[in-house]
Amino acid sequence: MTNDLVIQGLVKTFGKIRAIDNVSLTVKEGQLATLLGPSGCGKTTTLNAIAGLEIPDKGLIRVGDFALTDTGKGRILPPEQRQLGMVFQSYALWPHMKVADNVAFSLKLQKVKRDEIRKRVHEALDLVGLADLADRYPFQLSGGQQQRVALARAVVTRPRLLLLDEPLSNLDAKIRENARVWLRELQQRVGITTIYVTHDQSEAFAMSDMIAVMENGKLLQFAPPEELYASPATQFVAGFIGATSFLRGAVASVDGSRLTVRVANGDLLSLSDRSGKSWSQNQNVVIGIRSERVEMASGQKDNLLNAGVAVSTYLGSKWQHEVDTGSGRLKVETMDAAASDRLSLYLPPDSILLFPE
Repeated sequence: MTNDLVIQGLVKTFGKIRAIDNVSLTVKEGQLATLLGPSGCGKTTTLNAIAGLEIPDKGLIRVGDFALTDTGKGRILPPEQRQLGMVFQSYALWPHMKVADNVAFSLKLQKVKRDEIRKRVHEALDLVGLADLADRYPFQLSGGQQQRVALARAVVTRPRLLLLDEPLSNLDAKIRENARVWLRELQQRVGITTIYVTHDQSEAFAMSDMIAVMENGKLLQFAPPEELYASPATQFVAGFIGATSFLRGAVASVDGSRLTVRVANGDLLSLSDRSGKSWSQNQNVVIGIRSERVEMASGQKDNLLNAGVAVSTYLGSKWQHEVDTGSGRLKVETMDAAASDRLSLYLPPDSILLFPE
């Protein structure tokens, strides 16, 4: 049996609030899976249930055949018996201990022999590039270095799972961007199955093998980043992932996977539906379009919208225009400023997403 992380039927309530609502997923051994969603969606509660810091009302959590939680059998292992490594948002380093002592702390609790501790602490610090800083105190380190100490402490015990609760949120933007690349390389080098919690979609896409999008305790979609972006399962997932605009309309015609939708101002938009859902004529729908997929019309005759520019924002590498189409507002990304206050836009049929209203 592989050491996949398996979660089945996980439920956790706080009073009348269902913080985790029947969540099930499988993370394959060695993968990095991210729990992604807005504040209050249940991602941290799910992580804490894996760690043993929250006791679920129902559910099974196991790594391979090693059950961490099985409410059906009354098995709830305490955190220290779960063989996990965890990095908190605050890093939680002991301020009075040197770097090497912080990393060694959990090994001392496990009564590992002194020579083995010294060896494993050196290996862990070397792994995160801090072997030369073993004798410093946390206050003598930068935020990025403190984060690396916390990671060294998490992996030094050679855990079954590595749990990361927004570990980069305290870093500034540039360091954070570099840290996520470094962290992903470290995870792949060590090969530990990792659960990562964040509300930052770009961070999730940059680091993950799989992403679980959550809302109100529910798991809406669990998929690789490419699939999540190209084929979001719900309107919420589409709106949370990337810069997406939505227009309301009704199905004008259906021909297999080819549909025509009439939007509010009467314009017709054709699209190729990839969802596999059944659609009927006159059904009310919502279409979604990624900002970067909207094109300036140049000779096309179909799928055109005329729009007035409401707001233009310069983002450094691109311009973002918010335009009024008469059927709703769209966000459009271009390399150049708008040439006039009116734009003719083309929506490629294979880039339009379709959802029930």
